[in-house]
Amino acid sequence: MSGSEPPKKTAPPKPFTVTEGHRQIRSFVLRQGRFSPAQQRAFEQQWARFGIDYTGQPRDFDAVFGRSAPRIVEIGFGNGEALRFAGQHDKDRDLIGIEVHAPGVGRLLNALAADDAHNVRVYHHDAVEVLANEVADGSLDEIRIYFPDPWHKKRHNKRRLVQPAFAALLVRKLAPGGRLHLATDWHDYAEQMWDVLDATAGIVNRAGERGSVPRPDWRPQTHFETRGQKLGHGVWDLLYDRC
Repeated sequence: MSGSEPPKKTAPPKPFTVTEGHRQIRSFVLRQGRFSPAQQRAFEQQWARFGIDYTGQPRDFDAVFGRSAPRIVEIGFGNGEALRFAGQHDKDRDLIGIEVHAPGVGRLLNALAADDAHNVRVYHHDAVEVLANEVADGSLDEIRIYFPDPWHKKRHNKRRLVQPAFAALLVRKLAPGGRLHLATDWHDYAEQMWDVLDATAGIVNRAGERGSVPRPDWRPQTHFETRGQKLGHGVWDLLYDRC
């Protein structure tokens, strides 16, 4: 036998949690995937320009963007294609993306630099903590959640992001007349979204109870959507207005 030491075991990825009553619900697990040299350079070279460091304290976003403008938050932006599209086509509003997976953040940072974007900033942190601690109540024009992890196995459904406590948090952050826009290609998750959001005080489903709308112009067709359609999935866009 060789005298070499056995390989060390790697600790499993640490989950972030969403508080629901007294239970801690795992909303996602960090599976970073391949982190390319270009994405690493993006953090080193572009974070100071486009990144927002989480501090856990209320944030003056007018100071961050250098202006006062309507504000949109996209939660879990993935590789950033929808956020980049919005930054290019909605320059009168400021956009804040929140994502925990470093490769997607790095990819978006490079894209924003290529666009010389001025109205997009990014958190690499847990969205629940950012919203709860850094975003003022009633300060957002819109919140977007596109194709969140469906946790499709029944025993994992409790890990889904859209839960009653989280929905209440979203409503608190929206300004009167603000908009909540969600999209999913899992019908079972759309059903849960309806169950939760149609019962949440302070928002109204624009399409009526358990209703959805065609994909709005402001949401580009993402690669997640294209993949889902190839698998025969439908796509559901849900729009809620803050009362």
